[in-house]
Amino acid sequence: MTRHRGTTPDTAPAKAQGRKKADPLAESGKRVPGPSPDPRTNLALADIALRGVSTLARRAVKRKLLSGYGKKTARDVLKKQTLGQTLTSVIIARIAARSLPGAIIVGVGILGKTLLDRSKRTDRQP
Repeated sequence: MTRHRGTTPDTAPAKAQGRKKADPLAESGKRVPGPSPDPRTNLALADIALRGVSTLARRAVKRKLLSGYGKKTARDVLKKQTLGQTLTSVIIARIAARSLPGAIIVGVGILGKTLLDRSKRTDRQP
């Protein structure tokens, strides 16, 4: 019997012991939740569904936020969004979602940018 580093005969991989790995769900007789018995397929399907819903929700939020600017302006803003702007948004969103300090930093940054934009807007109006 081949022994793997850091394992004992009890914890050695089933393949190295010359037998197939037992399926715990098959042994228990439980039905697998999801459309496929393969968990990787179910995970891929869930990922695709979540990304689709996320994309639709993102588009709806963008349209709603830009609805006050008029259809032509909103359409131009969405069409002229560059890959760099999209990647920056994705990176900032991930930083905010991963940790509380990241969320605080991003939140303060967004608040600061909003206040800066508002102060510039009021300066230009007579």
